[in-house]
Amino acid sequence: MRVTKFTHACLRIEGAGVLVVDPGEFSEKSALDGADAVVITHEHFDHLDVAAVTAAVARRPALRIFAHAEVLAKLGAVAEATTAVAPGDTFEAAGFHLQAYGGQHAVIHPDIPRIVNLGYLIADGSTNVYHPGDSFAVPEDATVDTLCVPLNAPWMRLAESIEFARAVKPGRAIAIHDGLLNERGAAVSDRHLENFSGTRYQHLAPGATLD
Repeated sequence: MRVTKFTHACLRIEGAGVLVVDPGEFSEKSALDGADAVVITHEHFDHLDVAAVTAAVARRPALRIFAHAEVLAKLGAVAEATTAVAPGDTFEAAGFHLQAYGGQHAVIHPDIPRIVNLGYLIADGSTNVYHPGDSFAVPEDATVDTLCVPLNAPWMRLAESIEFARAVKPGRAIAIHDGLLNERGAAVSDRHLENFSGTRYQHLAPGATLD
C-alpha cells in the first residue's frame, strides 16, 4: 500500500487499484487522476470538491464514489457512479476492503446543526489506514496500523487529537486536516503530537508518499 498525502485532508492510496479519500477544494485535482474509486467522509467543501469529482467521472466513467446517502445527494449529476454507505458497512473499493465508522461530524458549536460523517478503515490484507474525516470516532473493533490525525479545525482542540491517537493506539500516525495552519502553527502542533501521542508521528508535506 502506498499513501500519498495531498493538501489538507486528501489521501491517494495505491495498491491493487487507486482509491482517493476526501478530494476537497483545498486539495490538488491531480489526486483524482486515474482513480478507480473515491470515498468521501462528509459534504464540507474542504473534503468534497463536487466539480472536481464530477469531472473525474466524466473522464473515467468506471470511477465509483462511496459516501453516506446525504453526501451523495450533492452528486446528483453523477448518481449512476455512486454507492451509499452507512455506519458499520463493509465494502470493497479499488481492490481495498473498507469499513465505515462513526456517523456524525464533530460539534463545531451547539448552534450549528451536525451533519453526517463517516470514518473509513481501509485495508489491503497486510496493512490498513484509518481516516476519520471530521471526527474522533474510534474504531473500537480494529487494530489500526496507520492513523490519520486531524491537526487543526474549528471543531477541535489539539488535546483531542492527542487523546484520539492514545485511544486508537496505532502503529503510527500521520497528520491530516492541516490546510488552515501556517508553518509556525503546524510546528507547534507537531511537537506536541510527537511528544504525547504515544506513537510514531509524521507530518507529510503535500505530494509526499508513505509505503
